[in-house]
Amino acid sequence: MSAVFFASYLIGLRDGLEAVLVVTILLTVLARSQRRDGLAPLWLGVSLAIVTAGALGAVLTYVATSLLDGVRLELFEAVTSLIAVAMVTWMIFWMRRSARTIKAELTGKLTEALGMGRTAIAVLAFVAVIREGVEMVLLVFSAAQAAAETVAPLLGMIAGVLSAVLLGLLMYKAVARVNLGRLFTWTAVLLILVAAGIAKYAVHGLQVAGALPGSATVAYDVSDTIEPSSWYATVLTATVNLTPSATGLEAAVWLAYAVAVLVVFFRPVGKPATKAATGDKVTA
Repeated sequence: MSAVFFASYLIGLRDGLEAVLVVTILLTVLARSQRRDGLAPLWLGVSLAIVTAGALGAVLTYVATSLLDGVRLELFEAVTSLIAVAMVTWMIFWMRRSARTIKAELTGKLTEALGMGRTAIAVLAFVAVIREGVEMVLLVFSAAQAAAETVAPLLGMIAGVLSAVLLGLLMYKAVARVNLGRLFTWTAVLLILVAAGIAKYAVHGLQVAGALPGSATVAYDVSDTIEPSSWYATVLTATVNLTPSATGLEAAVWLAYAVAVLVVFFRPVGKPATKAATGDKVTA
């Protein structure tokens, strides 16, 4: 298993689990409401979200491999990387903030959609899943560009999503009991480090393209001590983009992002204001 495969697997597992959790909640609401007529539009919305995310990945890959080169390619990859970092940061804190009320919120929205018709159900399912899909595609695309690989990231993402689906089925059937809160916490920590690496890669691209200064200012260079092709250097480069050498700005951005986001992430969250908000609790 290559390091970039593992990084993409982690991304697919985390985002896949969040998507599976959302779909499981919607399915549970339909089952309790005895509204089997809502299953078809729900799965239609989920399918359209998957196809849309896949199409986005195909477009990004085509643009990067066929339409752009040189400075324009560096800028394109840097911009998509920054978008990916922004999305994963927002999603991590959104899930942390909304975890206690997500089930109640989805239940209320689906109840409203059931009264509005099949199209509303499909739209709700699409919106609920597409956020995870777009985030996953952008992260995996950025990781693939940073590692200069194409096949391994795709396979890792697919394997991660399949693992998430399997885990979701086991939870739904009550065959396995998984502490979702702990799982989401530690996968979030790893994703924060992955996002820090992608932010560092974005800075590298902007420096190569001449959009940022400091490309000649080296913060550290241990290439003579650590073989860049060694297994541990490959793992660190492909997962969190800790390379044997880096410019001062690259190192500063990686460290600043990782420390700031981790500190805020582990800051205690205030208790929900009402009992109603804690009625259907999903810990994350």
